[in-house]
Amino acid sequence: MERKKYLIMVAGGNGTRMGGKLPKQFMEISGKAILHHALDKFVAAVPDLNIIVVLPDEWRQAWKDYCYRHSLIYRQVLVSGGITRFHSVKNALEKVPDGAVAAVHDGVRPLLSVDLIRRLFAMAETMPAIVPAVPVVDTLKVLVRSESAGNTRLYESVPGETADRSRLFGAQTPQIFWSEILKKAYTMPYSTSFTDDASVVDSLGEDGVKIIYPEGEKYNIKITTPDDLLIAEALLQK
Repeated sequence: MERKKYLIMVAGGNGTRMGGKLPKQFMEISGKAILHHALDKFVAAVPDLNIIVVLPDEWRQAWKDYCYRHSLIYRQVLVSGGITRFHSVKNALEKVPDGAVAAVHDGVRPLLSVDLIRRLFAMAETMPAIVPAVPVVDTLKVLVRSESAGNTRLYESVPGETADRSRLFGAQTPQIFWSEILKKAYTMPYSTSFTDDASVVDSLGEDGVKIIYPEGEKYNIKITTPDDLLIAEALLQK
């Protein structure tokens, strides 16, 4: 029996690093909110998708008004965001049944392709844990904070410590899991080491599953800073 497909779109933050009063997921590029761009990609890829959108309570009505103005006709279940990403996803999982496939995506990653979404969901039919990743291309240094020179932060190297770039990858979203596995993982007590869903599932240890990491996409970036917004705008217009 085919598993029903669910999307948990995590847009529960207030985007303080972006500056301004508007959370970054609601900032517009080419006349559409970043969150809107991301949702459109998933709806195009999987038309029968069940959508759960996690939002700050104080912005839920604003999003409803936005959807009305822009005629967003796909059905959404709105869930309140928590104090951390972990708690936001945990809230959303209450709306996901066992026996389904649950994709968790950052609401500020609007540049992923429809092809990537379809490819990951196809893999999830037989693989219970899928997380896209891209190789790190920069030369990495292990540094510690040193003195500051005026407004410039300075760091210094740690003798004997190096980072092997060939073994380092950046995890992306959507991260897709069989729902019973993800729900079990989110019964764990919260830890500051839980930076994404893969880290939560990994915490199950021997009770968990092996996560498969297919290649992601270079431009599936998370919009965090004003510079990221400029890059996303240029890529979306192109």
